[in-house]
Amino acid sequence: MVDAPLEGLLVVSIEQAVAAPFCTARLADAGARVIKVERPEGDFARGYDAAAQGLSSYFVWLNRGKESLALDLKTPADRALFERIVAGADVLVQNLKPGALDRMGLGPAELRARHPRLITCSISGYGDTGPYATRKAYDLLIQADSGLCSITGGPGEPARVGISIVDIATGATAHAAILEALIGRSIHGRGADIRISMFDVIADWLAVPYFHAKSGKPPKRIGLAHPSICPYGVFTTRDGADLLIAVQNEREFKIFADQVMGQPGLAADPVFGTNNARVANREAVDAAIAARLATMDRTEVVDALLKADIAFADVNELQGLIDHPHLTLARVETGVGTQSLPAPAATVDGVRRIGARVPDLGADTAAIRVEFGGG
Repeated sequence: MVDAPLEGLLVVSIEQAVAAPFCTARLADAGARVIKVERPEGDFARGYDAAAQGLSSYFVWLNRGKESLALDLKTPADRALFERIVAGADVLVQNLKPGALDRMGLGPAELRARHPRLITCSISGYGDTGPYATRKAYDLLIQADSGLCSITGGPGEPARVGISIVDIATGATAHAAILEALIGRSIHGRGADIRISMFDVIADWLAVPYFHAKSGKPPKRIGLAHPSICPYGVFTTRDGADLLIAVQNEREFKIFADQVMGQPGLAADPVFGTNNARVANREAVDAAIAARLATMDRTEVVDALLKADIAFADVNELQGLIDHPHLTLARVETGVGTQSLPAPAATVDGVRRIGARVPDLGADTAAIRVEFGGG
């Protein structure tokens, strides 16, 4: 791997599903050695679907660049092997039920007492304390419980965000916290005990609608529109194309009215003059724009938007992503051959880092046992 900044670091992860694997996949992309500890039956995400040429799409996406070590931590031999590996590790990530590792004598506090430079990161649904600490928690459950579903979808009913947004947000938060801890350790020499709950992560991300709700004006579900900005929504052209158009400020709206709608005086109208006024009069604003764009073909609208430098997007199905001219793909090796998937977003010195291999269950168990004296 070219310029791998985490090369030489050992990450041990007792992980399953999405949140923790998302975090450790990013660490593996950056060059860390990630040993994924799985139950003998494997990470249950291996069975989520069969969309990736017979393999789970979730597992292929989130486990590239890792080694798979199948262990039964209830057996003395496997537990002893795990402890030997952790003794040489830099980071331990785990998303078992709160207290599960503690009951085995392998909790973060005990491990860090023995290994002060170890960074531990524990991911849970609601944290280790509080009234919900013992509850099972999955992505959609937290979406519903946090209120996220209440502001997602159209006016008719709440909806799930179409991806595992709570899991992904939690994994990204864990990744950032671990990198911060690694930087801190390089300064003061001590590890850290990181605790992250899925509920806390998405509550943080919901700060803006939280403030609106506290002020007595909770955001309404308005589908493909923005509750705080207008115009920001879908408009249909004469030839049936749907375009999502976003106007961010008064300067842009004047340009939009002049150059796209062909109504130079519109921005001086009190109904249209400020964003707050447009939001308060959303139906009238959207109706005026819809009427104008319905007289223009897609090509004509797109040309005008590009010339005016107004933000817009096509409203695509997922085939639109598959065929998208801007999509960058990466390749990973799996047990059924090479597979392509959207590349990690960060480009560092012109390179997108991605782990090359998705391990079969227990693929590295024998070698790791020999390496750490458990074979």
